[in-house]
Amino acid sequence: MKKTFLYFICTVSAMGGLLFGYDWVVIGGAKPFYELYFDIQDEPMLQGLAMSIALVGCLLGAMVAGALADRFGRKPLLLTSAVLFLTSAIGTGLFDDFVWFNVARLWGGIGIGVASALSPMYIAEVSPAEIRGRLVSINQMAIVLGILSAQICNWLLADEASDVAIESWNVQSGWRWMFWAEAIPAGLFLVLAAFIPESPVYLQLKNADRTARRKEAGLGELFGDRRYRSVLVLGLFIAVFQQWCGTNVIFNYAEEIFKGAGYDVNGMFINIVVTGIANVIFTVAAMATVERWGRRTLMLIGSLGLGIIYLTLGTCYFAECTGVGMVCLVVAAISCYAMTLGPITWVLLAEIFPNRVRGIAMATCTFALWVGSCTLTFCFPPMNAALGTYGSFWIYSAICFGGYLFFLKRCPETKGKELN
Repeated sequence: MKKTFLYFICTVSAMGGLLFGYDWVVIGGAKPFYELYFDIQDEPMLQGLAMSIALVGCLLGAMVAGALADRFGRKPLLLTSAVLFLTSAIGTGLFDDFVWFNVARLWGGIGIGVASALSPMYIAEVSPAEIRGRLVSINQMAIVLGILSAQICNWLLADEASDVAIESWNVQSGWRWMFWAEAIPAGLFLVLAAFIPESPVYLQLKNADRTARRKEAGLGELFGDRRYRSVLVLGLFIAVFQQWCGTNVIFNYAEEIFKGAGYDVNGMFINIVVTGIANVIFTVAAMATVERWGRRTLMLIGSLGLGIIYLTLGTCYFAECTGVGMVCLVVAAISCYAMTLGPITWVLLAEIFPNRVRGIAMATCTFALWVGSCTLTFCFPPMNAALGTYGSFWIYSAICFGGYLFFLKRCPETKGKELN
């Protein structure tokens, strides 16, 4: 396969990651405005439903992605995720009824769940071993670009509206355009995904032994076969740890974190964009180092580095520090995560499983990752209220130090190894 075409198909597949990142973050900027539109600003249960319903969709999408990908192929599932993203983007901004708004968000969440499992797996299966880590990291680059795009889009739309009747425009139309903007890359993904080939690993498995392939590898085999037990435990830990390390709290609850650091709403939006830029820059650094430093080294650096940063950040919150120093610590945490745990998690999950069970194993681990995301998202507000922001970051610090010890003992190096 020519290198130019290889990079093309990997980039197209990674567009699922870009839409994953955009769809995941865009709701944070739209939140204050659609809550007023739907008159739920004093209804915490309905607010929580609107914020979390996409995560339920993520769980559903991840749950079915592996089995469907093993039965029908990787390409059809990527096309399906593109359709889900496109229809969700249009519907979320279009609906005037709160119930249908949530149905559209759930629909988009299913797309996130499918894309988060399929995009890195497809890239790993079409990539040569010597550059596989770098190519799989394109998916994480696409995710952080999607996050940054949503942050900038939210900021610009809200800022433009602030000059002319902010309450009327933002509440009636501004939040809709934040969601509708996703339809452009979603439509492009749908068109381009039609031109990528099927994964050669899937074709090999499909054609190798049709008699043996009548029974698809399923959860029973994955959990019941002792050969897969150790690697499955590793994969599940990696997936959940990527969420429980706490970094995604900064994206989901940026308002609380930056207000706690002494910033007003405008300063909060600017700082969110700053973290998004740092996220992109250090994901590029990950792509440059993953084949030289290896997966294991970067996981160790990430878990230990975040443990130290969160310990320092929690201490600063305890001392009631404010200002630019706090922003620097937050940016340092995002940068450390973006260079290590963010992209390398997907690289390892795509590499550690045998071909026969990769589809179902990847889906299982992605499902566990979204369970981790749900629990992280739901636990932060009560934990923050009970322990304070400083206590929350000390908890995340302890989790990161525990992850470091686990990776030191259990994480293998997969750099340069062939998929089999």
